[in-house]
Amino acid sequence: MSRVDIVGRNVLRGALAAIALAGLAACGTAPPKPTPVADSAPGLPKAGIYKVGNPYQINGVWYYPRVDYDYDETGIASWYGPGFHTKVTANGEIYNENELTAAHKTLPMPSLVRVTNLDNGRSIVVRINDRGPFATGRIIDMSRRGAQLLGFEEKGLAKVRVEVLAEESRAIAAAAQASGSAVQVAGAADGSPPPVAAPRPSVQVEGQALPPPAPTRTIEAPTSVAGRTDEDGRFLPAPVVQQERLPAGPQQIWVQAGAFTIYDNANRLRARLTSLGPSVLSTAMVNDTQFFRVRIGPLTTVEQADSVLAQVIGMGNNSARIIVE
Repeated sequence: MSRVDIVGRNVLRGALAAIALAGLAACGTAPPKPTPVADSAPGLPKAGIYKVGNPYQINGVWYYPRVDYDYDETGIASWYGPGFHTKVTANGEIYNENELTAAHKTLPMPSLVRVTNLDNGRSIVVRINDRGPFATGRIIDMSRRGAQLLGFEEKGLAKVRVEVLAEESRAIAAAAQASGSAVQVAGAADGSPPPVAAPRPSVQVEGQALPPPAPTRTIEAPTSVAGRTDEDGRFLPAPVVQQERLPAGPQQIWVQAGAFTIYDNANRLRARLTSLGPSVLSTAMVNDTQFFRVRIGPLTTVEQADSVLAQVIGMGNNSARIIVE
């Protein structure tokens, strides 16, 4: 039974024959095999579209989807499975809990990201094809198989790092757009245009009008990512677990209340938050711009971080989030 605390998801109902991914190239103990699923509706299409999507609001919090090939953040991961298995994802695919997919609040669909469990060093690549998680304080919602491979299925939550694979994400995004309809409403965070598939040349033979070529859904295996392309054209990452070297010492949990380019603004917020726990003000450089970050912590447990985060948001800081460092 899933332990993930998902508040809501706008999904349609559907059904599909599930494909259990097998095999594992991993360091250390092999995670359990995927759970078999009955063949409930053979032949149901699974392919989705390329989608960024409009800004949306869940429980009073606004989210702004965008193309961001520099995305690299830490936080708390959850997972979702039986309650959503065979339902339609936000980009029109059929969710299969045994595939390596995940839900993210803002990244384009599809995108490829590397998720690393900061407690045990296990790291896998998954494809973003859904929106979520909408429980406050969660950074990504893994499929059940992803949670198994990262080793937190039983625990339900994990401290993770999520890094977008830029080159690979551009490749599968272009292929998805070439296959048909695409929804694109936001530009890239780095100012570059969104990925667009190359145009197909027209072919003319004298005296004969040729019909237009049938659309294709071919996706070449992205560089450095093992996987395969299924019959519907989706690139499916292989269940390969890498063992990453973690920083020395435990990864601590913080609530980041805000980040400012003006020191006085950051310091005023820090002073307001002192009643919630130890607050610190630190600096960070992002694209040659200095930011002043206001954080509360370190915090002992995810439950404590959830409580502090709720209070920080309740004070009007809707961009607050949980981070791991």
